[in-house]
Amino acid sequence: MTKVAVVFADGCEEVEGLSVVDVIRRLEVDCDMVGLDKRDIMGAHQIKITCDKVVDDSLLDYDLVAFPGGSVGAENLRDSEKLKDIMVKRNQEGKWDAAMCAAPIAFGRYGILKDTNYTCYPGFQKEIQADCPSAKFSEDITVTDEKHKVITSRGPATAWAYSYAIARALGIDPSQLEKAMLYDYLAKNIQNSL
Repeated sequence: MTKVAVVFADGCEEVEGLSVVDVIRRLEVDCDMVGLDKRDIMGAHQIKITCDKVVDDSLLDYDLVAFPGGSVGAENLRDSEKLKDIMVKRNQEGKWDAAMCAAPIAFGRYGILKDTNYTCYPGFQKEIQADCPSAKFSEDITVTDEKHKVITSRGPATAWAYSYAIARALGIDPSQLEKAMLYDYLAKNIQNSL
């Protein structure tokens, strides 16, 4: 059975984490909300998030682990040695991982982005390049690096694209859900409304 975990830290961008949880659960895939160091997390916009569990070695058992951004939340993820050790092991085992907005700074610090195609919130690529000079930055909305099994995305407005990219990486076709959530309509008509 496919399982996804989303890791939340204080200061996270709530919409980026909850969008993944929402989309993955709508696709009837198990998705756990995991607190970095406690179950109750306070997001960047003062939205309290109650997680199912706290980071432990069981993260090694998930098919994909996703990080939401938010600069403070991303820094908290980046600076956790416990989480770093788990994520490096996951990467060495060839498991899928995902990070969006500012959160790719954690992957950069962990060394997971070595020789990897990625994207992030504008400006955070400077820190990533300092930590991981061989990482290859792109301005695409989402980047899926199949070889290194890493998915990244830009920021709050790209959270659905990121969530659907995660589903596709897991071999799940989200096209019906994209229609049901009007994502296909948004993608088709966004330019007309600007």
